[in-house]
Amino acid sequence: MRLTLLGTADARQVPVYGCQCPACLAAMADHRLRRLPCSALIECGDQRWLIDSGLTDLAERFPPRTLSGILQTHYHADHAQGLLHLRWGQGLIIPIHGPKDPEGLSDLYKHPGILDFSQPFDAFETREFGSLTVTALPLLHSKPTLGYLLQGEGRGVAYLTDTVGLPDATRDYLQRQPLDVLVLDCSMPPQPQAPRNHNDLNLALEIIEQLQPGKAVLTHIGHTLDAWLMEHEDELPEQVVIARDGMQV
Repeated sequence: MRLTLLGTADARQVPVYGCQCPACLAAMADHRLRRLPCSALIECGDQRWLIDSGLTDLAERFPPRTLSGILQTHYHADHAQGLLHLRWGQGLIIPIHGPKDPEGLSDLYKHPGILDFSQPFDAFETREFGSLTVTALPLLHSKPTLGYLLQGEGRGVAYLTDTVGLPDATRDYLQRQPLDVLVLDCSMPPQPQAPRNHNDLNLALEIIEQLQPGKAVLTHIGHTLDAWLMEHEDELPEQVVIARDGMQV
């Protein structure tokens, strides 16, 4: 099983338009430090599933019939905007498995084109796709949002973004699962007050301590966290790494 992090940014991306902070200036000077919309690709056996669709070049990245489908965490634009173009393809159907959200994004439900939204997940529902097993995990966000437990070939990976903390039921469920890797929302450096909608580093480290994964990868990273990490990255626990676009887990 292989997980590739295609994008690792929060909604602003990095560099942020017009920003002159050290992280944004560094990203403008070095393309490797840029961050695209948060998304990933999970490959297991003959299964190849995109996790979130905020990238706007999906048709170029994934030729027809190279994806098994899309696991949608939620329908905020930075996680779903790529569907607005992809839907107008022809000659195939792409299943979209995600949360039950009556609003969705824009007019995707009204004009789905080649996208099939007919099988949303229930909380903690498990589906098998060939050698890949996927369990939907409720998260805490401003829209209905799911994380995913991905299991296959003897490995277990939890992909949890966007969230601020974890619901008790999700935390309890994951504490009973052996996790090789936890990919976790961490949008901000340590905050003086409790964050809203997304984890800061303090909350992310608390979740990692609760779940005890073999490795924790922080994603959905904002430019303020990147700037903070320029001076403090060596202070992170040994098993915690910072995601980069293109990183393979």
